[in-house]
Amino acid sequence: MPQHRPYRKRVRADAEARTRGRITHAAMTLHNEIGPARTTVAAIAARAGVSRPTVYKHFPDDAALLAACSSAYDAAHPAPDPSAWESVADPDRRASEGLLELYEYFEANEAMLANVLRDRDVIPALDALHREITDPWTSAMVDALARGRPVRGRERGELRALLRVAVDFFTWRTLANAGLDPRQASRLMARTLPPQR
Repeated sequence: MPQHRPYRKRVRADAEARTRGRITHAAMTLHNEIGPARTTVAAIAARAGVSRPTVYKHFPDDAALLAACSSAYDAAHPAPDPSAWESVADPDRRASEGLLELYEYFEANEAMLANVLRDRDVIPALDALHREITDPWTSAMVDALARGRPVRGRERGELRALLRVAVDFFTWRTLANAGLDPRQASRLMARTLPPQR
């Protein structure tokens, strides 16, 4: 019966992948509801319908679980791609449209983003993952929005600092709490940028 071995291995691998997916989805849902710091392995196991040892078998540490959750969440809720903004030649229009896309993303994903940002200071693996993903993304957004604005020296540093404020989640949240919808907020922030000369 050796010919059945590959089939059994495939069935077992499929079952393992489904279990891993259930655990990832359970953890991701809890992160969205209560945040990573308040999510326990027992809660993940209960939500996924598995035992705690099964969770540890698939995800032996925080880093492995958080990486799987981040990958799954990003696939389901893709963040704006700053390289796509480059097709808009006019810097003012690019800023307005890029920030609108970003603020709509923040609005749609507010609970998860707020929980992750709140908890990253208490979970080293989450902080490391956040830096690995978010720092390059933030720099890419700043680069895309700065391109085409003729500033030099100190002005260039000031522009980049202002753009970092513009693309920050908490900037959007402050504007949203002040009653601005994403379109209003993006237009306001775009108007704060130095005019083209």
